[in-house]
Amino acid sequence: MSRHTLSVLVENKSGVLARVSALFSRRGFNIESLAVGATENPDLSRMTIVVDVESQPLEQITKQLNKLVEIIKIVELDAAAAVQRELLLVKVRAPMAERTQVLQTAELFRARVVDVNPDTVTLEATGTPDKLQALLAVLTPLGIKEMAQSGTVALGRGPRAMSGAGTLRPVERSA
Repeated sequence: MSRHTLSVLVENKSGVLARVSALFSRRGFNIESLAVGATENPDLSRMTIVVDVESQPLEQITKQLNKLVEIIKIVELDAAAAVQRELLLVKVRAPMAERTQVLQTAELFRARVVDVNPDTVTLEATGTPDKLQALLAVLTPLGIKEMAQSGTVALGRGPRAMSGAGTLRPVERSA
């Protein structure tokens, strides 16, 4: 098995996410990470899907995805040719006696302090999954109270873009 990152441009319509995730589910593949959000075009959304499969089944899935009417374009992003990031919010036990250690760790990992109270500090960090796992490994002995981590979002490096003037078929809207 190998990890693949798909960037999927879809019409911004209800039900598209359910149809795409169901396609993976019906074939018995677990989606490791899924992030969906707006693009520069309000009629389109970008799905970033990370899945751990062999190349052959992945090709079959992309062919099936392309049959869905709402799919505009699918690109597999090579890790070396893409910028990939995740977001982590983590609330750490930080009584005054140990707060300095938490703040130094945040600085080391370029995490931002987004909330402070007498007993905890909440940090925001962005980066690769490996960087965020390393941050969590350092924070775990201090006492993680709560955390939330986003899925991967990614864009290809360089001037080429999945979308742009004249490269996409127009999105038709029903009234």
